[in-house]
Amino acid sequence: MFQPQISFAFSPYTALYDLVVPKDNLLRQINELVDFSFVYDELKANYCLDNGRNAIDPLRMFKYLLLKAIFELSDVDVVERSRYDMSFKFFLQMAPEESVIDPSSLTKFRKLRLKDLNLLDLLIGKTVEIAIDQSILKSTAIIVDATHTKARYNQKSPREILQDRSRKLRKAIYSIDESLKEKLPAKNVVDTLEAEIEYCKKLVEAVETQLGIAQLPKITELLNLLKETVEDDVEQLRISQDQDARVGHKSADSSFFGYKTHLAMTEERIITAVIVTTGEKNDGKQLQTLVEKSKAAGMEVKTVIGDMAYSEKGNIAYSKDNNIELISKLNPQITQGGRKKEEEFEFNKDAGIYVCKAGHMAIRKAMQSRRKEGGKNQRTIYFFDVDKCKSCPFKEGCYNGGASKTYAVTMQSDEHSEQAAFQESEYFKAKAKERYKIEAKNSELKHRHGYDVATSSGLLGMQIQGAMAIFAVNLKRIMKLND
Repeated sequence: MFQPQISFAFSPYTALYDLVVPKDNLLRQINELVDFSFVYDELKANYCLDNGRNAIDPLRMFKYLLLKAIFELSDVDVVERSRYDMSFKFFLQMAPEESVIDPSSLTKFRKLRLKDLNLLDLLIGKTVEIAIDQSILKSTAIIVDATHTKARYNQKSPREILQDRSRKLRKAIYSIDESLKEKLPAKNVVDTLEAEIEYCKKLVEAVETQLGIAQLPKITELLNLLKETVEDDVEQLRISQDQDARVGHKSADSSFFGYKTHLAMTEERIITAVIVTTGEKNDGKQLQTLVEKSKAAGMEVKTVIGDMAYSEKGNIAYSKDNNIELISKLNPQITQGGRKKEEEFEFNKDAGIYVCKAGHMAIRKAMQSRRKEGGKNQRTIYFFDVDKCKSCPFKEGCYNGGASKTYAVTMQSDEHSEQAAFQESEYFKAKAKERYKIEAKNSELKHRHGYDVATSSGLLGMQIQGAMAIFAVNLKRIMKLND
């Protein structure tokens, strides 16, 4: 049987916690709010129970990751802070004089222990369970939206990433003392990744051993970031940029390279469901899964509130079949009435244009009217870049070698007359005003918990980052509502 190892070790200094960690301290409140024993149950299959020495307690490792999400710290900095911050030690159930882990252990924990765990649904389910038990969650409405996260490596080459981080470190050193420039290794001039990695290693060594400024706050974060990139991510850098990340569009002329997190949140601002996808995925396609995940977490869903991305025909039918009110305004370009190849061409509501299966956006559109069954039906023609179509891996059955590649969408707003009438009601308009809450939640995730940029590469890393950040914001919200 997998037995918990973690407990406060006997120490003559344990009573210090009662003096220096007040009752209203955030970490003390989280310890009192959450029974973390579920971590042992979920992780026991990933540990060998009868061979070799004991691993570092998984609960402590899990709590380290939670601290990273709450305070937006690197692996090195969260471990360093746990060396002297008594609230961190208390949260991690360490004796005041106890030594800390090696930061590299956190990387191994993420890669080896969490890889097969559906951490997102698990942690969200725990917080929803707590909210229901404490009679905080009373709403039967969820607000849905998506937020984007830039890939850690963006679209820069691996060498450009190292150059950028080493440049920032040198700039910080020069601002302290320009004469230190003479003690730094010469900049790399060889156009290879291996040479750049070697130069960065020499730069790190020089800063740590020769300059005497490595402990200055202005230098520490930049130094740790460069070290972590070189030491933890050399393998990834040799492969290339983030292999899972994709280009998504924020508007017709603005894009990003990374991931999307699709959220469902109650009117009390408790997140009930999350789906992490690559950046090009359509928002509206995730609605039904978000509803089902929210129900599985214990939520009763009678109303869904979202922007126009969620008003496509399939979502209207799903909502009607499940007796759900869909508070999402219709857009004739999104309703998809009668269009073909719905799974291959998806509407991007931010850019206001269609994107093909390969992730390429149409370069222009034109309106056209045509006669059908005695009436006039308007349709929009979307034109794609033929040069991209010629080399596209999905061109079979899609591009036939013509001078242009188009995709036509016929507008059939009469099929949505019931939804059109509903959105004119005062009830619909009042409920639609609740949508601002999820935009504020997205901002909180990005600006207080570092969710604007991925902390590691790959979809799994993004899912783990999302799980810890959302677990943290849900716990903070529950404590706020309990005040």
